[in-house]
Amino acid sequence: MPTANASGVKLNYTDTGGSGMPVLLLHAFPFNSAMWEPQIESLGDKFRFIVPDLKGFGDSDAPEGEQAYSMESYADEVKALVDEVGFDRFVLAGLSMGGYIALAYMRRYADGVAALVLADTRAEADPPEGKEKRSNQQKQVLQDGTAGLIETLTGALLAESTRANKGDVVKKVQAAMENPAAGFIGALEAMKNRIDSTDSLAKIDVPTLVIVGENDAITPPEAARKLHEHIGGSELVVIPDAGHISNMESPEAFNGALAEFLNKR
Repeated sequence: MPTANASGVKLNYTDTGGSGMPVLLLHAFPFNSAMWEPQIESLGDKFRFIVPDLKGFGDSDAPEGEQAYSMESYADEVKALVDEVGFDRFVLAGLSMGGYIALAYMRRYADGVAALVLADTRAEADPPEGKEKRSNQQKQVLQDGTAGLIETLTGALLAESTRANKGDVVKKVQAAMENPAAGFIGALEAMKNRIDSTDSLAKIDVPTLVIVGENDAITPPEAARKLHEHIGGSELVVIPDAGHISNMESPEAFNGALAEFLNKR
């Protein structure tokens, strides 16, 4: 896989090639680019997907120290990747934490974005209890490693129907969460300190697709509807029988919504 030097951070990424407008896919916490395999396998011959391992995940650099991680630094590194790969206009898509980064990117570098996809994410900052939960998760990883948190997140992120009936998906989800402890701790720091993006939503003036799993318990459909209501002209798609990782849990429905949106661009 190719790598890019993004503001001094080595980012590993996949480029499916092709001549269409590039689509940059930003993964969730605590995943890596493998979470986008259902989209690459189904749509990679129709669209040019650029799929990075974000800092701290997959085969990208994982700096030690919480201060190395913020939504703004993630956005800066994505911009450096865009510049190095060399495209001027692209579709920006992010799921969960990837959505937080996409919103930070829109605040800083919106000019190059032709369209936006926000999946299973929200605009609001963490409430105090959310910050405390993330701090406790950081302590857990520091003390015991990532295995326990991965097990807990498997239950929280996936719909009950996925856990009960899609064992292959559960295994792939857990495999994509096998990432460096430094990435876990740093991303948790970035998420708990992220700013509220609600006020900036009205400034988004590109075609936008908002996707959410019907049974997403982390960023529920109400959060997606708020995004939809605040972003003028946006489209909202609710994926049946999916939780927070809707692109892996119900890939056919997710891919159908994504392809329909991208085909208009």
